[in-house]
Order: sequence, then structure tokens, then C-alpha cells
Amino acid sequence: MDVTAEFFDRPVAEVAASLIGATFLVDGVGGVLVETEAYDATDAASHSFNGETARNAAMFGPPGTVYVYRSYGIHWCINFVCRRGAAVLIRALEPTAGFDVMAERRGIENRRLLCSGPGRLTQALGVDLGQNGRPIFGPPFELRQSTSVPPLVVGPRIGISRNQDAPWRFGLSGSQFLSKPFAREQRLRQAAG
Repeated sequence: MDVTAEFFDRPVAEVAASLIGATFLVDGVGGVLVETEAYDATDAASHSFNGETARNAAMFGPPGTVYVYRSYGIHWCINFVCRRGAAVLIRALEPTAGFDVMAERRGIENRRLLCSGPGRLTQALGVDLGQNGRPIFGPPFELRQSTSVPPLVVGPRIGISRNQDAPWRFGLSGSQFLSKPFAREQRLRQAAG
């Protein structure tokens, strides 16, 4: 089932968790989302924390807007906007469609490394600033919810310097396609609770 604006019009951590197991394609290339991170306007680690700017304007768009930005001047990152100033960073996916296209774009054949990290993922999917501000609900994008509830792991986000302890990183339990493994304690805690 394709997602709707209502899917994104919820608290960002709920959306980030709900996206695990969804299928995400760009021009028919992509796979199953296995890792996300949530960022909210009240969160010091969020690009929207200090208000709207030219760079983060898409984060203040309607639910389901795509927010693309360049990280460290090197690679693109893709986010899905939820409520005003809140977005989900797409960190990793398991490639299932368009493997040859992804491998050519990335210059590698290792399926596990094609999309295991936000920069690798956008390179493999051909995402760049041209998609910033566009709605997720139509071409070149396709986003379909999972038909089942996958087992999740939850833990703190990675690669940030502020609000590091917030448990807003979500992953597919047991996936070999994560950008970085979750700590064992986080898996056990999630499995128990």
C-alpha cells in the first residue's frame, strides 16, 4: 500500500519506526528500508532547530515532502518530512530492485555496501538536490508500506554531536544492511520490551 500525507502527519519517531520494512524506489531503483533516524524541530541535532533557512526550507513543507541536503560537502542525504520542522533521515536500505544500476552508480558489486549509509544510499538511488522539496507521493518516488510489522531495534542516533542519547535511531532487527550495527544491549532491550 502506498503511503499518504496522513502517514507522515504524526510524531516523527512514530513515522521513523513505521518506515522500517517499507519499500522505497527512485525511478524503479531501491529496496526495503532497514534504518532510519528521527529529527524534530525541538531537537538540538535537527537542521530545523534554529528555524527556517534557505537550506532547510523543505523541512517546513507539508508532510511527505522530500528534504535533500549535502552532508559535510561530500554526499547527499534524503529525509521525509513529517510535521512542521520534523523529518526522518533515511540511513540504509536492502537493495531489491535495480541492483545493476546501483552497482554502476556506486562502482561496487558488494550488495551489502550499496546502500548501507545515507550517502551511499543516495548515490546508489541517484538522489541529489534536484529532488529537494518534491512530494514523495509521485514520480520519481515510490514508497509502499510493509504488509507486516517487522522486528525493530532502537537506539541513539549516530554521527551527531548534540542530543546524542535520544533513542531515535530505528533499524530492522538482524539486517546485514545497516550502516552500523546496534549495540547488543539495545537489541536485548527492544526484544524484551
